[in-house]
Amino acid sequence: MSEPRISYVDVRTLSDPRMLAEFERARREGTPRPESHAIRAHVPAVFWSFVNTWNDVFVNGVVDHSLKELCRVFVSRSVKCQYCGSQRSVTAAGEGLTEADYEDVLNFERSDRYSERQKAALALAHAITWDLDTGDAFWDRLHRQFSEAALVELGYFIGVTMGQQRFLRTLNIEIGSAESAIADDVDSIRR
Repeated sequence: MSEPRISYVDVRTLSDPRMLAEFERARREGTPRPESHAIRAHVPAVFWSFVNTWNDVFVNGVVDHSLKELCRVFVSRSVKCQYCGSQRSVTAAGEGLTEADYEDVLNFERSDRYSERQKAALALAHAITWDLDTGDAFWDRLHRQFSEAALVELGYFIGVTMGQQRFLRTLNIEIGSAESAIADDVDSIRR
């Protein structure tokens, strides 16, 4: 296993119980992973900005979480972020998303696995990720499936996801590379 390009914060040095609780939640729920949190924790404002966006827009919000999860994985597979693309949301699984739902995500338009609503959201993820031209037909399709509030949330989430995943892809981090150390540290601090 190679070393990350930016070190992980030593969780034992953290004194904020909310931050420790967030590390524990990340470990338990699968997304975002503790490794990326341990990098963001170098700057608490960045850590909390990401966590707040994650909770307010990805976990909650006006669009179904499982639909945003499909868009998240579409972006990660598009930008070839193995670290992000192999993560799975426990919440989305609870909403019925299965591993088979991730398999065709890059070929969503030709797949019979996805609803028209899912395909429209994935088309938006595709357009944002690859900076594609969009026209009236594209936007008519989106407006048939989503309210303007939902489109704002999807667009914002996809944009944040794309930027974050392109950054994480450069860091040389791997799932599990810090998890056990972080878990042990969080457990020992909480005792």
